[in-house]
Amino acid sequence: MKRTQRIQEGSMTLENMKKMLQDHDLCVLATESGGKPLCSLMGYVCDEDCRHMYMTTAKNSTKWRNLMENPSVSCLVDTRERHGRNRRNEVQALTVAGVCEPPESEAEEAHIRSRLLEAHPQLKVFLEDSDCGIIAVRILSFLLLDGLTDARYVRV
Repeated sequence: MKRTQRIQEGSMTLENMKKMLQDHDLCVLATESGGKPLCSLMGYVCDEDCRHMYMTTAKNSTKWRNLMENPSVSCLVDTRERHGRNRRNEVQALTVAGVCEPPESEAEEAHIRSRLLEAHPQLKVFLEDSDCGIIAVRILSFLLLDGLTDARYVRV
């Protein structure tokens, strides 16, 4: 049976969730428009205190249009690569709920682009394109599933 606990801000579990977010650089981004969900594999970076995640996409993409219509998102980061097929009961899955907001300034957007390029050099041509938009997700909560039954929820 699944057990869910609300964890306080100062707990070690929140720090573990933030560390998991910082230690990875790929997520599945879920967007929605008109009742139709869309999942996309995305490279990301997060800020130092894990209050925001940043990604990029073309402004003419379905995910960008979805975000313009409905800024609520969910992102999934997991450890399945580390555990392989025979140890799936040890996989951790971190669901990040958030809302997409535009960067506050051109300077902030340039800084985000620079961080994305540093973490994901393969995105250079994409990030230099004028049609490239920055997805800035303000994190609202974390839900960590540790193994098959241990779940912890944190609202930030």
